[in-house]
This record gives sequence, C-alpha cells and structure tokens, in this order.
Amino acid sequence: MLVLSFIALVLGTAAGGGAFALEAPKRLRLKRLLTVLALVLGALSGIFAIIGGSTSGEQDQSWMPAPWIIGMTGLYGALCGGPFTEAVFARARTEHAGETDRDPSPLKGGLWIGLLERTAIIVSLWAGWPEGIAVVMAIKGLGRFAELKDTVAAEQFILGTFSSGLTALAGYGLGITLLGQPLVQ
Repeated sequence: MLVLSFIALVLGTAAGGGAFALEAPKRLRLKRLLTVLALVLGALSGIFAIIGGSTSGEQDQSWMPAPWIIGMTGLYGALCGGPFTEAVFARARTEHAGETDRDPSPLKGGLWIGLLERTAIIVSLWAGWPEGIAVVMAIKGLGRFAELKDTVAAEQFILGTFSSGLTALAGYGLGITLLGQPLVQ
C-alpha cells in the first residue's frame, strides 16, 4: 500500500506541476482537470499511506528513503497550491459576478509569492521550526500592507494565504503519514 501511496503522490505532483505550468486563459479546462486530478491523487496517497500503516502495524521504513518522501511531498505542496489557489479565486469571483469594475487580480506577483510562501512553510515544518510559518506570514503581510486597503486585494490576500498555506500543510501532513510518524505529538 505504501508503494501505491508514493506512486499516487508522484502522479499528483506531476498533475499539479502541469496545472501550475499552464496559463489559465489558454487551457482553462485542462488546468482545472489537472488541479482536480492532483488533489484527488494527493487524497488517495494519504488514504493509501494510512491504510498501509494500519494494516502492517508499524510501517517498514526501508521501503523509501526519507529524503525522497520529504522532497516529493514538498514539491506536491508547493506546486499544487498555485492551481488550487486559482480555483479558490475563480470560485470567489463567481460570488461577485454582477460587479463589472472588479479586477480579477489586484495583487501582482502572487503566483511566485505563493510558491515561495508554500516552500518556506514546508521547509520550516520539515526543519522542526513551526514558528517559521509566523515569520512567513509576517513578511507576506508587511510586504502587501499598502495594497490591503483595497477590499478586493484584502479578500484575495486572505483567500490566497489560507488556500496556499493549507496546501503546504497538506503536503507536510502527507509526508508525515508516509514516514509513519504521528500527525499530532
């Protein structure tokens, strides 16, 4: 089961990376399909890891080197967060469909800022320094402070931060599960 979990993780990471690389206006349907596929494969990977750990009593740590698991779950969290965040933004825009003067992206550079944010969150968690999440959030908030006076920008900032952070945490949680460690200590 653990090998199936890792295969699902690799395929989910590839799908998320593909969705991350596609430009949304040109291939929106394919981008959405890859995003959903990445999230479903990530969920399957977690399910397989939980089943694999519970059926064998204790997980066999020799099945995959820890650096591979850490690296792949880090890539999963970093790459899948961008397309997931864009999907959240698209859903939020449908709530404001009647507003014609609404700019779909008032915060510029969010794609790369989000990628760096997720990477920093995952690295700080794997390094055993969860306080690093607060540092990342503080830097992000200070960097965007002047732009947050606009309500659309503030909404996008909050939605992007939460969806991006949740994806990074999901990647880390998946890695912990694959390594056979308890999620809560």
